[in-house]
Amino acid sequence: MAKIRLQKIIADSGYCSRRKAEQLIADGLVRVNGRPVTLGDGADPKTDIVTVGGERINAAETLRYIKLYKPRGYVTTMSDAHAEKPVTDLLDGIDERVYPVGRLDKNSEGLLILTNDGNLANAIMHPSHKIKKRYRVTVRGDVNEDKLLTLASGVKIDSGVTAPCTITILAEEENRTVLEFVISEGKNRQIRKMCEAVKLEVVRLKRSSVANIKLGMLKPGEWRDLTEQELKGLFSQLGLNAKKESK
Repeated sequence: MAKIRLQKIIADSGYCSRRKAEQLIADGLVRVNGRPVTLGDGADPKTDIVTVGGERINAAETLRYIKLYKPRGYVTTMSDAHAEKPVTDLLDGIDERVYPVGRLDKNSEGLLILTNDGNLANAIMHPSHKIKKRYRVTVRGDVNEDKLLTLASGVKIDSGVTAPCTITILAEEENRTVLEFVISEGKNRQIRKMCEAVKLEVVRLKRSSVANIKLGMLKPGEWRDLTEQELKGLFSQLGLNAKKESK
């Protein structure tokens, strides 16, 4: 069997994303049969022993694709072993090691996709696919046409100028306004920083969809496997072929 790139083996196992796996290799935390490796090295997952920080990586046997309503207070980072409330604590009865696709900060809530399919995770997060994500955002402050135009056109935040997006007013109340953001980027805390740039305070932020996957009727803390129809639509958008061994 031809050797497979180590970052792919690690990502396919559900340990982390391919990008994170590359960082782990660069940091010298990955070994094959006890020997240190470098980026570009490969291995045979059936015969070689791949470890990360001393922990053996096992090839994923059953692929899982899950959607979860992340409540506020939970974190999506898997790199912090001491995180107070990792979202994976909500997945009772899951034998496979799945991980979140993308970020949703501690104070935000809503749709989160989790999987052990590294190819899918990498495709969703890759900027070239421009996957649309929809958010319901409640803000305090004066929402006027100038601010909406600025937000939609792109604003400068610490990680650069945001790409054009779509913003719609859903409701206007006495002290707050409910907006819908549709963005195709995944910068860290992007919407919060965008609002801060135009002097709007985010009171609540809820993600309602990623690509064709919608939060639907899930309640905070609830999850379910994606349906065959949801998976078919998602893989189609990404130009990928669904794998038969998925559950």
